[in-house]
Amino acid sequence: MTEPMTIRARLAAPVATVRRALTDPAELRVWLAEHAEVELPRRYEFWGRYTPEGDAPHQRLLHVDDRTLRFTWTLDGVETTTEFELEPDGDGTILTLRQSHFSFEEAMSGSSIRGVLQTYWYLALANLNDHLDGRPLLPRTDFTSADLRGELLIDAPMDKVWTSLTDSEQAGAWFGYPIGIEPWEGGRYAMGGFDAGQAAKVFDVTPGRGLSIDWGPTGVTSWELDESEGRTKLTFVQSGFDEGNPPYGAWTGIVSGFAELRRFHEVPDWRPIWLTDDVPA
Repeated sequence: MTEPMTIRARLAAPVATVRRALTDPAELRVWLAEHAEVELPRRYEFWGRYTPEGDAPHQRLLHVDDRTLRFTWTLDGVETTTEFELEPDGDGTILTLRQSHFSFEEAMSGSSIRGVLQTYWYLALANLNDHLDGRPLLPRTDFTSADLRGELLIDAPMDKVWTSLTDSEQAGAWFGYPIGIEPWEGGRYAMGGFDAGQAAKVFDVTPGRGLSIDWGPTGVTSWELDESEGRTKLTFVQSGFDEGNPPYGAWTGIVSGFAELRRFHEVPDWRPIWLTDDVPA
């Protein structure tokens, strides 16, 4: 069963600047897609290896004005609808994204490419915010490859980054979701916390530097920390999965979380960009 999906984000730029980033093809090629062509009010298309089913453009523009952009996007034979809505927020912008035909079941099973939509948009919007803020972007998911790896520089000491990755309270804060972590060989890594039921297994631990997490069918997530000219380089890899059906959705969710990990360390008086019903705008 599909359901409408809504994501709200507080972006670090005024409405006019955000609208330009959403509609200028040169900017779209920086933060969203390998290829983009826009001719308003008739055409809005993006495609390429960083786009699900990106062999060709599959979008059709429905509506655009100063605050709203709406288009259809055919995925796995189904015409979905995507909408961006912008509203001023002081010097910034609240962006609301609405996406039809998202199914949590498809996200868990990998039975349709539509299952990646939630984490795809979280990563895209995290990169949009970093683009607007002048930060280096996170690695975009290459939907044509089974080589899932990336790296990120964080302007913080390695011991502080290690703590934020392995302390349950800190990890839950920047990831925006409770995480129970036992950072030792054979320990548990539980999305939703230890009371949620299932937990992945921690192994191959090098204290202060790296560890691996065995998620079962979706494979193993490994990350490693290294010093890099006073900053910390985080290298992360997903392996051990069925290469005929790579876990693009899970991988993209992991990568999107690292945007807030970096901001957690680098932004004074940090607060997440994501807005939920219990977090006022």
